[in-house]
Amino acid sequence: MDYVSALVPPVVMAVFFTGLIVTIVKTQGGANKAKEDAAVDAAISRAEAVRQTPKTGSA
Repeated sequence: MDYVSALVPPVVMAVFFTGLIVTIVKTQGGANKAKEDAAVDAAISRAEAVRQTPKTGSA
């Protein structure tokens, strides 16, 4: 019975990992893709705007 207790944790982890991968693949694209792309584009444009803003130092 020791072999059963030795095999259970890897099998459970493999099942959960497979479920995670399936969930990630299923959620790629679809209805949320445009929303996620818009959020990324907005974050990039904000970062570029901050980087391009001239810094005015008060001396």
